[in-house]
Amino acid sequence: MPRFMLLLHESTTGAADLAADEIQAIIARYSAWADKLKAEGRHAGGQKLADDGGGRHMVGSGAALRVTDGPFAEAKEVIGGYFAVHAADYAEACRIAASCPHLEYGGRIEVRQFDELATCATE
Repeated sequence: MPRFMLLLHESTTGAADLAADEIQAIIARYSAWADKLKAEGRHAGGQKLADDGGGRHMVGSGAALRVTDGPFAEAKEVIGGYFAVHAADYAEACRIAASCPHLEYGGRIEVRQFDELATCATE
């Protein structure tokens, strides 16, 4: 069955005003959702990304490589995490994504299909 990546886009300031117990309740919602996917055999991975300011952005041009902190100051959102799911097609992957609590908190989900024929150089 094809795999799809659900990229969780979120505001750069979204959780800034939440209390610790509110954050824990949100984490519990995501965990329960992931557990449901696991029970259905649809979960293929996932992880929250560190709140470190957006990681690093790399741009290469020939032999030159530029690494900068990200995101840029004007960025309004970052990718806060991802889930990988098994689904028959984009329609089913979108139905799965629609049940993700991320949308209830003002986030945006980008759904992308893995190219199962491509192999990574590190595999």
